[in-house]
Amino acid sequence: MNALIGRKIGMTRVFAEDGKQVSVTVIEAGPCVVVQRKTAEKDGYNAVQIGFENQKESRVNKPLAGHFKKGGTTARKVLAEVGVGAEEEIEAGTEFDVSIFDGVGYVDVCGTSKGRGFQGVMKRHNFAGGRATHGSHSKRRPGSIGQCEFPGRVFKNRKMPGQMGSARVTHQNLKVVALRPEDNVILVAGSVPGPGGGIVTVKKALKKA
Repeated sequence: MNALIGRKIGMTRVFAEDGKQVSVTVIEAGPCVVVQRKTAEKDGYNAVQIGFENQKESRVNKPLAGHFKKGGTTARKVLAEVGVGAEEEIEAGTEFDVSIFDGVGYVDVCGTSKGRGFQGVMKRHNFAGGRATHGSHSKRRPGSIGQCEFPGRVFKNRKMPGQMGSARVTHQNLKVVALRPEDNVILVAGSVPGPGGGIVTVKKALKKA
C-alpha cells in the first residue's frame, strides 16, 4: 500500500535540528479503509478502493449503501482507487493510517487547485504585457495570436485568456518533515494544491526514495 486519501489542514512552520525554519503543510492522512479489492482475474487490473471519513448512512443512496455493505465497511465520504501489486494480500475492511509513510523520505501530493475564475494572459500565463507608456493600447493584452491568409486560423494550445485554476495538480517529491501517528498527521515541506480543508491524495514519491 503506497497511498492514502487525506485532508489539507493548512500551513505552519517547524524548526529543524540546525535551527532553520521550514515551512510545512499539515495533512490529515487517513485512516482509510479498504472498501473493495480489484484483481486482474476479475477486473482486469490490481487495485484497492479506499474510503476516507465516515458518512451518515442516511446520506448514502441505496447502490452505495449496498457497495459498502458488501465490503463490510461503514459509509465513507470520499472514495479513491490505488494501484497495488498482485502479490499484496489486502482484503476489504483492512484499515491503513499515516504509519505507512514511516521511513519514507518524499511523497507526491495530488489535489484540486484553487479556482481563480476568468483571467487574462498576464496572470494566467505570466506574460510580460506591453509597454506601460502614454498612448499604448496593449498594456495587458496578449498581442498577435495567429497568421493572415495562411494558415488563416489560430493554432491549438495557444496561450490565451480563460478559466484559471480548479484543476487536478500534482506536486512531486515533497520532503516528509515529520509524522505524527497519534494525530494521523503528516508534515511535508512546501505547499500543496488546494484550499485549507481540501481533499488530497498522498502517495509515496515515484521518482525519489
